[in-house]
Amino acid sequence: MIADEIVERVREAADIVAIVGEFVPLRRSGADFRGACPFHGGTNPNFSVSQKRGSYHCFVCHESGDVFTFVRKRLGLDFSGAVKLIGERVGIEVIDAPLHARVADPNEKNWEVLSASAEWFGTQLSSDVGSAARTYLESRSLSSEACASFGLGFAPRDPQALRKYLHALGFDDDRQTEAGLIVLREGESQPRTRFQHRVTFPILDEYGHHVGFGARALDDRTPKYLNSPESQVFQKRRTLYGLHSAKQAMRRNSRAIVVEGYLDVMRLAISGIEEVVAPLGTALTEEQATLLTRYASEVFLLYDSDVAGQKATFRSGYELLRQRAVVRVVSLPEGEDPDSYVRSQGTAALESQLTQAIDVFDRQLQILERRGWFADLQHRRRAVDRLLPTIRAARDPLTRDLYISRLAELAGVAKSTIADEADQLPTRRRGAVGGAEDPVSNGESAGGSGGRDNSGNRADGEVPPSPYAFQAKRDAWRARRSRNAGPEWRATSDRPKANDEEPLERALVRAMIIDRALVERVAERHGPEDFRDASYRSLFETLLQVDPEDDLEKIASLLPSHAVERLRDIIDGIETADPASTDISISLARMDARHIEIRMDSIREQMRNEGAAEQDALMREWMELEGERRRLVPIRSPRGTRRS
Repeated sequence: MIADEIVERVREAADIVAIVGEFVPLRRSGADFRGACPFHGGTNPNFSVSQKRGSYHCFVCHESGDVFTFVRKRLGLDFSGAVKLIGERVGIEVIDAPLHARVADPNEKNWEVLSASAEWFGTQLSSDVGSAARTYLESRSLSSEACASFGLGFAPRDPQALRKYLHALGFDDDRQTEAGLIVLREGESQPRTRFQHRVTFPILDEYGHHVGFGARALDDRTPKYLNSPESQVFQKRRTLYGLHSAKQAMRRNSRAIVVEGYLDVMRLAISGIEEVVAPLGTALTEEQATLLTRYASEVFLLYDSDVAGQKATFRSGYELLRQRAVVRVVSLPEGEDPDSYVRSQGTAALESQLTQAIDVFDRQLQILERRGWFADLQHRRRAVDRLLPTIRAARDPLTRDLYISRLAELAGVAKSTIADEADQLPTRRRGAVGGAEDPVSNGESAGGSGGRDNSGNRADGEVPPSPYAFQAKRDAWRARRSRNAGPEWRATSDRPKANDEEPLERALVRAMIIDRALVERVAERHGPEDFRDASYRSLFETLLQVDPEDDLEKIASLLPSHAVERLRDIIDGIETADPASTDISISLARMDARHIEIRMDSIREQMRNEGAAEQDALMREWMELEGERRRLVPIRSPRGTRRS
């Protein structure tokens, strides 16, 4: 018996048009391919093969199936033989396993409850309670057919409706909680649905399993977009929205297009550009880049045209270059995103923009040239520093050499000098991301010009100071130390009692208070319910509710007393804190690791009551989780060096 996972891998890797085309001459007809049916001996092109759906169908004899069915019927093989033959063709080793050695996939229980939820959300969208959601989607020019093809749905205001429906299907609270569908908030007697009064976007993995949801609020609740929490089946850094339906188009067109959001993916796909995906964040992660380049070696980055979009473009470019991808950048007109551009200009206009895409390194050079950074020696030195990370990221030797030659020519520096610099280990600079300066980020230019051109005006593309910069806003809420009396929440030096969760949760909340722009970033991966300490949970909930401009007096006025005590402790010494120092990557990784540890504890309990075969499968899962946990939170020696 061949494991289901192997069968799915072979199915996804196989190109049904190429395989059927060995037996039947095929010609493109619209999105599909047509030929004469090999089963009833027809001569007319009534035999259709769909690369997108991975299936074939004859409109005369009604023979139909997938790539395995075709090989079985055409060559007289059994199912295992067909899988092995196709696996050999696509380079996947297929091994039969004894029937008794097979155990159920531990993720199946989550896939099942999430799929049932997606179906229910879809039903709500088409019912009377979904009228507000339908109005919103119509305002975005999305037809009911388009919404149905992507499985869009609606989560009503009733916090118990989905929970009750799933109970009726036999899914208890533990199962719903593990899938990230319900949460139990402090002070409430029973769990409630995580998503309320939101349009839901089902998120599927590359094999088509439901693993989570994205949900957009239809009112002023925050955050505007809320994702499922990290779970056994849903890790944002390893998931690309739309990949399950885009991968065949990626293979067919030898390209992939990366956009920012759900609606961008939908708009391009329904317009006929199907090879499009979106990361569930801003920039691509290493895991997402690895996944993407499995299906296409040329990637077009089609982010929004604002500064945040530019930064995400280059961060994504680094990850893709490390995977030896060819990275192209598409620059839309000011104020446009892919959704709005296609709606106003049409598919042909976007295809024209794609043909004008330039290499990611050329785009960086273009920006720095417009700023005048190659005009004199001082700026030129800084420009080289900003471009070295891209050269270092390029793992393809030819691409790297082309980048070095291009920079050497423009900067007037010998190729060998640039190559030697690129070979040096990078040093971390203030404002850097991952040890590399962002070519579009703001910063002082050499010679103290402060990022302005010779006329004293801001250079083209310069990033303005963040409206949430802490130093610019601290005077609005800082207590005057010269006075004996201050705000009530600053009036005592008593420290609250610490607990085991405090260092992690305190670090995240403190960072969000220093730099309020981080609130949305944390909320993308973890909601307040993921904070185990009630005070930090209240602080996070309040930060999500208030305006980023609100001062700490306003925040304190909305907090319960126990959270006010935490706030007193957090702000000690915060007035001189630098927003640039608030790197929360490690803290977020530790929060991610919590979900893994919960599953590991659950596995330990399960193993006590299972047989030998089930225990083996559970142990394998436990070891995989342990590896993932160590990757997120590396074990370090007392001297601070990472253990191998």
